[in-house]
Amino acid sequence: MSEQDTVKLLREGDAGIRMGVAAIDEVAEHAGDSEFRQILLHSRERHRQLQHTLLQMLARYGADGKEPAPAARGMSWIKTNAKLSLEKSDQTIADLVIDGCDMGVKSLHRYLNQYAAAAADARELIGEVIRTEKELASACYRYL
Repeated sequence: MSEQDTVKLLREGDAGIRMGVAAIDEVAEHAGDSEFRQILLHSRERHRQLQHTLLQMLARYGADGKEPAPAARGMSWIKTNAKLSLEKSDQTIADLVIDGCDMGVKSLHRYLNQYAAAAADARELIGEVIRTEKELASACYRYL
């Protein structure tokens, strides 16, 4: 186990969770279907729970979380608001959420590979974040 890899993996996971929560916050209020809105809000809460656990792990290593890159956050905001300004529909929201989940899963897998020497509990937690992203994407497919 490499402490450095563990901290880097957890920090990247934190940045990803922050992006996910921000994206859900941007679109949830626009969901027309109440069940869809509940799916989004439940997932946001699950992301926050995972983030809490992740930040506790980082604290054990004397490290802080990580804000997402401003460019990534800005591009996400632009894409979301541009699409929603054209059409505020559940289909548009589902499309945006699925794209975000797919990017998150891809990034987290990349970090799992890049920081292969990270502690098992950190790798397991990132695996749980990946599963949460996949579950959210799967729940959104019926709204496309």
